[in-house]
Amino acid sequence: MKLNRSHRLIAMTHYLLAHPHTLVSLSYFVDRFQSARSSISEDISILKKEFPNSNIGSIETVAGASGGVIFRPSIAPDQALERVQALCQELTDNDRILPGGYFYLTDILGDPDHLRLIGQIIASRYREAGATAIMTIATKGVPLAQAVSMYLNIPFVMVRRDSKVTEGATVSINYASQGQSRVEKMELTKNSLGEGEKVLIIDDFLNGGGTITGMLSMTKEFNATCVGICVLAEVQNPDREVAFDYQSLMQVVKSQDNTQLVEVLPGGIFDDHD
Repeated sequence: MKLNRSHRLIAMTHYLLAHPHTLVSLSYFVDRFQSARSSISEDISILKKEFPNSNIGSIETVAGASGGVIFRPSIAPDQALERVQALCQELTDNDRILPGGYFYLTDILGDPDHLRLIGQIIASRYREAGATAIMTIATKGVPLAQAVSMYLNIPFVMVRRDSKVTEGATVSINYASQGQSRVEKMELTKNSLGEGEKVLIIDDFLNGGGTITGMLSMTKEFNATCVGICVLAEVQNPDREVAFDYQSLMQVVKSQDNTQLVEVLPGGIFDDHD
């Protein structure tokens, strides 16, 4: 279907947004829009300039006969920090403190605008990590993992604490729940993660670190490699000892008796922000 430039730009933008981190050949657009290759190249040049200006991401061009363009979603660090600071203010409420040292985030995990922002920030941070899959644990980690997977255009797998008949054969591990004197179990369907995958672990909240430690053990069961760990929020605890590196979008500061919320701050993912 032959279109004029303005219509082509709209259609190309829509296609690229729906296919992030995917090499799209110029020939595809030439055939689709029945336009000269030079015209398509000019269209790409316009989008390549406008995407960063609109804080959508960047477009990379790949030269050669098998080349084309790749859209990489991202958000400017200053805008990401500004929006997370606003989210931190929104979460400053003592009623969000839950028994066991946890923090109420369910409303955030169900809000499309917040999920888009969180997914874009995490995907921007880890877009060069080479992840081929995302791992999370049911249930609250699922919307986060799904949001990030859409921006990185990679699948996500869901670890469960209890098996489901519909999941088929599973791999199960036992792990120590840090800060508690009990052993927990988690399971993952055998065919959900391939051997040698590069895994980005996503979770909603970090308290003692036991759940993430369990997911790290699960990746080893599949001979997979963890290339990054990110949580939406963590309890600020200078005495916490964990055997892994991670990033957080927010830090929850509580009183020593865990009954009062002091403040919510941007997390370590912004430590490199000038």
